[in-house]
Amino acid sequence: MTTTPPADTADTAAVTLAPRPWVALAVIALGAATLLPAPDSIWLRAAAGVVGLFGVFLLIQTLLLRLRFEPEALVVLRAGSEIRRFPYEAWLGWRLFFTPVPVLFYFREERSIHLLPVLFDAGTLLEQLRRRLPALAPPQRR
Repeated sequence: MTTTPPADTADTAAVTLAPRPWVALAVIALGAATLLPAPDSIWLRAAAGVVGLFGVFLLIQTLLLRLRFEPEALVVLRAGSEIRRFPYEAWLGWRLFFTPVPVLFYFREERSIHLLPVLFDAGTLLEQLRRRLPALAPPQRR
């Protein structure tokens, strides 16, 4: 028999999002696909190289970065060490773009705007945002 923890316990527990390499791998595949139409064009090769390198950069970030939802803030970790903290009280809004295949996470604080590629479990991200910042949730489309 499983039991559900009380709501207050679920909201105070820290949740770290699992990494998901799909966005990075898709960017690498896009770079490789750019080579197919005209492999003799130096400009297409250069564009493919830039896109491919960006994909590799995103893949490295997928391995190093983690988002952790804590009771009072979203925390960004690199290799287990905290590098940035975003208190929920300073948030003005958030949105997950391209919901069927989420690739970009946007949130705005009082002093800045943030755009992050979705390099982590989008389902858990959405669940945590709705749980911890329900008043800022964008309207759901039907």
